[in-house]
Amino acid sequence: MNDMIREVTAMLARQTFGELLNEVKYRHDKILITKAGKPIAALIDIELFEKIRKMRYEFDTLTTELGTTYTGCEEKVAQNEISEAIEKTKKPKCK
Repeated sequence: MNDMIREVTAMLARQTFGELLNEVKYRHDKILITKAGKPIAALIDIELFEKIRKMRYEFDTLTTELGTTYTGCEEKVAQNEISEAIEKTKKPKCK
C-alpha cells in the first residue's frame, strides 16, 4: 500500500486532473491539493473513501449511543466509566 502523499497546487490539479485520477485509481496515490500553500482538498481512491465513511458512521453512532446512555448522569461519572472501559480494551505493551 502506498502511504506517500503528494502535494499539488489547485492550478496544477486543474491542469492535470485526468492524470491525477489515474494515479489515485491505479497506483492508490493520495493527492493533497493546496491553494496559497494551504491544504484545501484531497484525492483518494474509492476504497479508502468508503473505509473513512464507514468509520465516520460508526463513530457517530457510538457517540450518539454514549450520549443517550449517559443522559442525566454527572459528566465526571460518565467520563470515569468511559475511561475505565477504554483501559480494559487496551492491549498490553510487550517489552
